[in-house]
Amino acid sequence: MTTAVRRALTDWTFLAPVLAAVVLGLTWGRDLPYGAAGAVGVFLVAAVLAAVHHAEVVAERVGEPFGALILAVAVTVIEVGLIVTLMVTGDEDKTATLARDTVFAAVMITLNGIVGLSLLTAALRRRVATFNAEGTGGALATVATLATLSLVFPTFTTSEPGPQFSGSQLAFAAVASLALYGLFVLVQTVRHRDDFLPIDTDNNVVDTDTDTDTDTDTDTDGHGETPSNRQAWRALALLLVALIGVVGLAKVDSPAIEDGVAAAGFPHSAVGVVIALLVLLPETLAAVRSSRRGQVQISLNLGYGSAMASIGLTIPVIALASIWLDGPLVLGLEPTQMVLLALSVVVGVLTVIPGRATLLQAGVHLALLSAFIFLALNP
Repeated sequence: MTTAVRRALTDWTFLAPVLAAVVLGLTWGRDLPYGAAGAVGVFLVAAVLAAVHHAEVVAERVGEPFGALILAVAVTVIEVGLIVTLMVTGDEDKTATLARDTVFAAVMITLNGIVGLSLLTAALRRRVATFNAEGTGGALATVATLATLSLVFPTFTTSEPGPQFSGSQLAFAAVASLALYGLFVLVQTVRHRDDFLPIDTDNNVVDTDTDTDTDTDTDTDGHGETPSNRQAWRALALLLVALIGVVGLAKVDSPAIEDGVAAAGFPHSAVGVVIALLVLLPETLAAVRSSRRGQVQISLNLGYGSAMASIGLTIPVIALASIWLDGPLVLGLEPTQMVLLALSVVVGVLTVIPGRATLLQAGVHLALLSAFIFLALNP
């Protein structure tokens, strides 16, 4: 056995995604007892932690904002696959609102959970979290527009009964979402890339291609030297395997989650919240670790980028899949959800405009996340 093989077999970040994929293959399509579902949950968490590690390796190699973009898109693409799978295999009455509930949960978790935890971590370590207001403001504006076009307008349109789009309206929302997301990616990665790079306390841009970690007291979270191309490709492959494991095992555990939600007396929409929390866990952990290094902008890129990808990629795929799916597709938010979305956008604007935030802003975002989760469980 070569040294490279021995090293791979003793590296948990290599083993976790592979074992998660094996467990996924053994359990896919099976009804698991609660004990087995709990064991699957252990592999799911291990895959989450491995995904965070490999995402950071890739991000260090390609630099920002490409690193955050890769993780956001990878998670969202697989999340879309999970939503479509559940809609195809589930009960029509329960899956009619699944896309809406999952996408809205992802938006609320990113706007308030990832952003709030990132600001909290940075403010606790450095008193004030600083970031680039120009890039972050543009990202928030894009999220607000996408959410309104895809999740708010269906509640008020009259072509179809209920909070649903007609076929032509759904096609317009899909094209507009995809085009707007593509435009944002172009701006973020090419035309105004500096607006999405970390800044120091003097508001100077820090290019992570050459300076990946300037915080010497937290270098234990880093990976040392910039990874080689070979290491980056290996990490990217393992990242994709880990993300497939995360989403797939979340799907395997979803019957147990649904049974638990029903036994607790919570509404079925809470299932989408739980699944969104599991799927977004890798991005949340990666964002918090970046914030600990003082790179708050990377954390915000992850948060807002994930929210955009959740809408901008999910709605077009769901629109295309609706051609073959039977049953209604309810995308319009309920009044309580619209209030939470509007309040989250307003608070986000007030947080972003100064380009700096304290514990107060972090606490407000986390309070909104808590309100969302509480009202999802107790509507």
